[in-house]
Amino acid sequence: MFRLFVLMLAAPFAAVALMAAPAPAMAQTPVPAFASDRIIVETRGTGPDVIFIPGLGSTGSAWRSTADRLDSRYRVHLVTLRGFGGTDIDGNANGGLAGPAAAEIERYIREQGLRRPALIGHSLGGQIALRIAADMGQQVGRVMVVDSSPFFPSLVDARATSDQVEPLARLGYQALLLFGDQALKSQVANLGLDLGLAGDMVFQGLGLQGGDRRVLAQGLYEALTVDLRPRLAQITAPVTVVYGWTRDPDSPRNRLEGLYRYGFQGLAQTARFERIEGAGHQVMIEQPARFLAAVQRFLG
Repeated sequence: MFRLFVLMLAAPFAAVALMAAPAPAMAQTPVPAFASDRIIVETRGTGPDVIFIPGLGSTGSAWRSTADRLDSRYRVHLVTLRGFGGTDIDGNANGGLAGPAAAEIERYIREQGLRRPALIGHSLGGQIALRIAADMGQQVGRVMVVDSSPFFPSLVDARATSDQVEPLARLGYQALLLFGDQALKSQVANLGLDLGLAGDMVFQGLGLQGGDRRVLAQGLYEALTVDLRPRLAQITAPVTVVYGWTRDPDSPRNRLEGLYRYGFQGLAQTARFERIEGAGHQVMIEQPARFLAAVQRFLG
């Protein structure tokens, strides 16, 4: 009887203990490794997600000095388009380049469960970032384009159209396949590819890390002919435009902000413009400290 009495007294306390005990941890399903025949992604650090997209002829390593200063507070994702640098061209041997790359980065964001990542793209990579932001809407947190334009020829003539530029771009495509990236730059004037500052911005990236001629030629062609201005209205994320600048009033770079403001006027909300003095096209390499400060302001 005494034993039954003790059990009756203990029962409520046992129930309370069971209610207070933490539930066994549920095993989390690991996120499968991402595989793509179009892009390579290197991930490091922890925190909010930041995706870096390189320009023509660059790999993810172009962002390394910036990423090294961010990965203690952010999870950084360094993208490389296959065929740039010493990477295998794989799926980029056929078809377009920027469109498929954007689609693969979008798949990466979905499959890896990234929540409203920030996108930072340089040159051609800036155009890819704009494509992603237009496609994904509210799923993108913010966008920074670095020395890039939704339509590079508009930096020379706002009235230029893709159809007008296409013959020159096709000539550049063929010349790059024939001569290679190093020889092409010395052939530009002879080929009639005088696109002023826009041409300089596109061609300057070719020799940085190089790559397979096929993917470089396709990237060059697309950078000169693809006009993303009609898609700007679809971008809901705030956009920051960073560009190299000089005090020299005779330099085209001194007047870039006005050209950029005109080119990005189709955005749903006005872009923020930030110039990096002393930098040309390779802003993050030529002025790493000033660029890092701009990125920190952008992310903050």
